[in-house]
Amino acid sequence: MTIANRGQTIKDSFGRVTVMSLRKGGGLLIGWAQTDITPPEPVMLRGQFYVRISESVRDPLTATVLVLDHAEGGVSAFVGCDLIFIPDTLRDAVRNRLSDRIPGLDPRRVLLNATHTHTGPELVPTNGVPGIPADLIEGIEVMAPERYVEFAAGRIADAVVQAWTARRPGGISWGLTEAVVSHNRRWVDHSGISTMYNVNPPKLSHVEGWEDHHVGALFTWSHDGALTGVVVNVPCPAQVNEHEFFISADYWHETRLALRRRLGDDLFVLPQCSPAGDLSPHRIVRRAESERLLRLRGMTRREEIAEAIGGAVESLAACLKDEIDWQPRLAHRVAKLELPRRRRTAADMEWAEAGAKEWKEQYEGLLRAALEDPSVRQAPRWYVKITQAYRRMRWYESVKLPQAEDATLPVEVHAVRLGDVAIATNPFELYVDFGLQIEVQSPAHQTFLVQLAGAGFYLPTARSTAGGGYGSSAASSIVGPEGGAELVQQTVDLIKSLW
Repeated sequence: MTIANRGQTIKDSFGRVTVMSLRKGGGLLIGWAQTDITPPEPVMLRGQFYVRISESVRDPLTATVLVLDHAEGGVSAFVGCDLIFIPDTLRDAVRNRLSDRIPGLDPRRVLLNATHTHTGPELVPTNGVPGIPADLIEGIEVMAPERYVEFAAGRIADAVVQAWTARRPGGISWGLTEAVVSHNRRWVDHSGISTMYNVNPPKLSHVEGWEDHHVGALFTWSHDGALTGVVVNVPCPAQVNEHEFFISADYWHETRLALRRRLGDDLFVLPQCSPAGDLSPHRIVRRAESERLLRLRGMTRREEIAEAIGGAVESLAACLKDEIDWQPRLAHRVAKLELPRRRRTAADMEWAEAGAKEWKEQYEGLLRAALEDPSVRQAPRWYVKITQAYRRMRWYESVKLPQAEDATLPVEVHAVRLGDVAIATNPFELYVDFGLQIEVQSPAHQTFLVQLAGAGFYLPTARSTAGGGYGSSAASSIVGPEGGAELVQQTVDLIKSLW
């Protein structure tokens, strides 16, 4: 789409703005907005094999929008969402709602990413509660995923327009520091078998991969020197409370509060999850020691993470307030990659068939008990075990040999240049080694990598697939190490094309 009508006046529910009246001698216009995307009804929570029905709201789910409008580089919109991933249905619904509301905006340049909270709503259509006949679910009513996607898409699109109307001349600064937030969650035994969590001390050989402790921050400033917002990039999914039955943004809720306490009540905070497919906020070693210290401090793990990120970002803001780029170049490219699907082996198929058979037997037994004995359905959360068995069965059954017509997986990636900074996205839970490979080859002074800007499949490395285990098995990933290597190269090429 060509950039046109840049002096046009637009009018909508958020007011009336004349584009050219805002721009002073070219340069960058910056706009922020935030919206509440908390489900208004109970929902199925996404993030475990078993179904969880939300029973309360602990804290709100938020979508935060940053709109950048450059005289020569056009308009780009970034949306950080307290969700588990971004399905194509949500992405496309937001873009469709914006197709004619903002002059000069190519809807493809609206980029959504998720924090990977495990206490947010199911986003994929389920036709009821998975694995349970409709006549057994009396009294359990939830907001259908399709309805939630429509609800969230409407609010997010309105927030993008609100950020557009709020944009003013400004500048950016950026920096990188460290804070211990995430840990590698996979360990390897002496025979080379990998496991996620649940360390067996006598069998532990080593932790499988690297731990990334960076905290990247991109600050926006108004022309009077006021800090208006910050993009915070950390390699850690938001799953401290991944097994709970409440709605929550997880540690990003406390992190927003901590940053506003330190840097200003009106600060906008846009979260990004850097490649962290093999990382998590949970420690797999020295757990007892860390939990003891939290008790002595009177803190939760979420608060500990928030203070670590808050302190790191505050330290960056202090030294970057005089390093503002008032005329950063903006360029944004969107590419559709065709990545090879993971190769399935005979061993993969045998493993999957055995797992599917085992879980099918468990599922059929639990279903039979629920049908024959009504008292089963009177127990609190009775649906947990049966839905876990059903989804485990279906997980194993998903392992199939790729057909010729679907030998590749189309994925959308973005590469953005903002001054000396690059921002590059992928839709996966990308293992940290792949992120490191992109970062060290990037020509940018600092590269913000953003995973979960899409459907959130795992993309493991070769050493991880060799060890197996959840996240790296054939049932966990559609794209394997070969596709990861191709993603790295094409992302690096895309970033370099902006330089």
